[in-house]
Amino acid sequence: MQQNYCLKAYGKFSAIFNTFILICGLFYILSPSLATAQKTLIAIGDSLTAGYGLPQDAAFPVQLEAALQQSGLNIKVENAGVSGDTSTGGLQRLDWALANGADYVLIELGANDALRGIEPQITRQNLDTIIQKIQAKNIPIFLTGMKAPPNMGASYQKEFDGIFPELAEKYGVSFYPFFLDGVAAVEKLNQDDAIHPNKDGVAVIVSKMLPSLTDFLNKH
Repeated sequence: MQQNYCLKAYGKFSAIFNTFILICGLFYILSPSLATAQKTLIAIGDSLTAGYGLPQDAAFPVQLEAALQQSGLNIKVENAGVSGDTSTGGLQRLDWALANGADYVLIELGANDALRGIEPQITRQNLDTIIQKIQAKNIPIFLTGMKAPPNMGASYQKEFDGIFPELAEKYGVSFYPFFLDGVAAVEKLNQDDAIHPNKDGVAVIVSKMLPSLTDFLNKH
């Protein structure tokens, strides 16, 4: 009789345990953000990345991370933007920015090069070296393009604007043609300096970039 009681008790415990395992399994499957380990995307850039003139919760990396999380991607976006940085500055601090490792890198550099009239060949060489160094670490790259302001002249514009798509093709990296797409020269989406996006402007940048970036992350 005692043996039958033990068998019944064991049967009930086994059924409860199996049910618990089933529930946990279903919860794991139906919760992608929990089922997938968090990965890190480092955004290396200038003031456009750093969030110049904005509260930190409105900066590009913060808004981008929120949008990615809402899309079901468990991605942490680290802000490696430094206001005033040129491509030369970005190259000089690259090793420091990647010191803790990264799963992906987003590059947003070049705006200050154009504003200062730096020779496009210098910008090209810096970005070329940055891409090479990141690829040597086997980290997937999402390169965002920049365009020179019209007052730099047609010749400068053509040479500068061509840097980004040409490097993307040369190294086979994912490419988003213009970081400020839909925001540049739109008064209501920029701060008083007419250069840096306001909070709404950053939201537009994130919204426009999200499909391309999501596709990139899903492929890697």
